[in-house]
Amino acid sequence: MSYKNKLKDIKAFVFDVDGVFTDGTVYLMPDGSMCRAMNVLDGYAVAKAIKKGFPMGIITGGNDPMVKHRLSYLGIIDYYPQSADKRENYEKFKSKYNLEDKDILMMGDDVPDLPLLKASGLATCPINAIPEVKSVSDYISPIHGGKGAVRDIIEQVMKAQNIWEDTQDDTRSI
Repeated sequence: MSYKNKLKDIKAFVFDVDGVFTDGTVYLMPDGSMCRAMNVLDGYAVAKAIKKGFPMGIITGGNDPMVKHRLSYLGIIDYYPQSADKRENYEKFKSKYNLEDKDILMMGDDVPDLPLLKASGLATCPINAIPEVKSVSDYISPIHGGKGAVRDIIEQVMKAQNIWEDTQDDTRSI
C-alpha cells in the first residue's frame, strides 16, 4: 500500500529531534555549551497542526533546555527528553491520547528510532537518515532533517485530510 493512502488516517505525530528537527549538527560554544538550529518552515507546520488538534509527541535522547523551550513555544506539550527506551515513552503518548499504532506517523533518522518506526502506522524519515531507517520507512522525504522535512510530512497529512488550506494563518511568529 502506498504511504499516500495512510495519510488520511493519521491522527498524531511523533518526531525525534536531532537529525529530524535539526540537521544533526551540534555547535560547540566557547563556554562549553552546545547550540542547534531549527527551521521555521517546520515550526509553522507544527503550530498549524497543533491548532487543528493533532497530538504532537517529541521523543528524544537529548535534553537541551533550548530545544525544550523552542518546542514549547510552538505549542508542543508532549516532550519526552533523555529517552533511553523510546518505546516506553511512545506507549505513554499513545495511551494519553487513546491512540493505536496505525494512527501515528513517526519521523526518525537513526538507530534509536527504529522501534518506533517499526511500530507506527506510517514510518517516515528525512533523506539524510541512516540506511537502516530508510529501509523501514514508508516515506523518505526528499528534504534533509532541519531543513523542512517535518514541514513536508505534516503538510502532506493535512492536505490529504483537506485541512491545510482551511486553517486561519494567525500562527504567531515562529
